[in-house]
Amino acid sequence: MHMPVCIECGTRSNPCRCRVVGPTLGFVAFAVSAVIEWPVGAVVYVFKHMKGRRIMAHPATVVYPKVANSIPI
Repeated sequence: MHMPVCIECGTRSNPCRCRVVGPTLGFVAFAVSAVIEWPVGAVVYVFKHMKGRRIMAHPATVVYPKVANSIPI
């Protein structure tokens, strides 16, 4: 099994100006939440379009940024 590694360079949040741990854990949290929320959002979308879109967008708009930004390295 191959683990994805995300690298963000050019940031000023640490002396090295590169981040690996935060974006990588953010991606893993995004993937886990997307597996759960996208099918639920698709079912809800059939009945309530905007609510379904918000559910399906939640991993990208809330989960990934919160996890990635909470770890400065």
